[in-house]
Amino acid sequence: MLPAAIHIYGHTGTGKTALIKHFLSKSILQRNKTNIAFVNCVENYTSRILFENVLDFVRRESDDQAVKTENLKDFVEELRRQDTEPHTRYIIVLDNAERLRDMDANVLPSFLRLQQLCGLNLCVILISQLPLEKFYGKTSIDDPILLYFPQYTKSETLEILSADFKNAKKLVSAHLCRNKADNLMDKLKILESITKDFFNNYLNLFLGVFYKACRDLSELKITARKCFIFYMEPILNGTVSMSDVSRLWRCIAGQLRTALTQVYIRSGEAEVIATEHSDKEIVKIAQSLELPYYGKYLLIAAFLASYNSSKEDKRLFVKNHGKRRKRMQAVNANAKVTEKMSTYIGPKSFSVDRLLAIFYAILDEKVGLTCNLLSQISTLVNLKLLSFVSGENVMDGTSRLQCTVGLDLIVCISQVVGFNVRQYLCDFN
Repeated sequence: MLPAAIHIYGHTGTGKTALIKHFLSKSILQRNKTNIAFVNCVENYTSRILFENVLDFVRRESDDQAVKTENLKDFVEELRRQDTEPHTRYIIVLDNAERLRDMDANVLPSFLRLQQLCGLNLCVILISQLPLEKFYGKTSIDDPILLYFPQYTKSETLEILSADFKNAKKLVSAHLCRNKADNLMDKLKILESITKDFFNNYLNLFLGVFYKACRDLSELKITARKCFIFYMEPILNGTVSMSDVSRLWRCIAGQLRTALTQVYIRSGEAEVIATEHSDKEIVKIAQSLELPYYGKYLLIAAFLASYNSSKEDKRLFVKNHGKRRKRMQAVNANAKVTEKMSTYIGPKSFSVDRLLAIFYAILDEKVGLTCNLLSQISTLVNLKLLSFVSGENVMDGTSRLQCTVGLDLIVCISQVVGFNVRQYLCDFN
């Protein structure tokens, strides 16, 4: 007999789903007659869809007609019909099982006792990021077997990321070919001479910045590939040698800080646009963003709030802000060094009140503060053009946000509405 239920939990990116899939496809269970249903609770967002998809996997092959289940009772009755096949095992894997909490209250307890309810040799495997206590409070006698997947250590993460060496080299090669780099053949030869030890040294620098902020392996892998392009640029251009680690660090430090603020966000970010799209394609992307008129101004205001200091708001957005004395200290402080430019370092967080204040300052029209206007901020968040830093309720005004789009895209969007965004950026004033 299989165990009634197993609850597997751990942080995202710790290999829970991948290991279970591999185990079920390669294990001794495949030698016996076993029906396996692997469903994702994100895709199966209602109990009815979930029941029908599970039955599609576990039903007898002779049943060609689709089964419709209106409720839990129909689902259990249909499973009992499978009892005519002796010595058959059934395994139901529910990935992202924390979504079951959003369904009917009887769905989760029923899955935990499904073996008892239908009388089959059946096991339900719940895969979740949350421990069982977060599902239905106190433990009970029907609790499943618990398996915890701990996070990878830094050395384990380095070992896993180092296996991505060939893919990282392919990405740099594709970047050079796509941008038609000068002396392409010479640069490709330099790229081929890169060793795995050199790549591991880069990963040590990379994890020194990212490991404390992000433990998600898939996100680290994507960001490490992207930043490796910037790490290789001075070497391929011949300005820095491979052995000069300190100069390579100075070249990559700014890009790592920028990428750190944009981790988990892969749409509209500055580096992706800068490396994967030409100027004409950026214009097309800006024009294809079918945002409302005020939504575009809100996005521009969010960019200005992210890349300007709040101390400069009065000077930039208030017409009669008074005279400003130009002392030598102020002149030296405002001397623009590339590594110190806000657009180079990365975006900062801002409050909803400051966003709306800048929005009203740059908009010529008089617009009332309505729910429709505030809902457009939530739309920008859903489109990944803005992201929450703290709090997730725009209406109460306590949340802080961050703009995730790059300068090139904002310039194109501002041109669409006839606004000069550079005029209001501290880096250019």
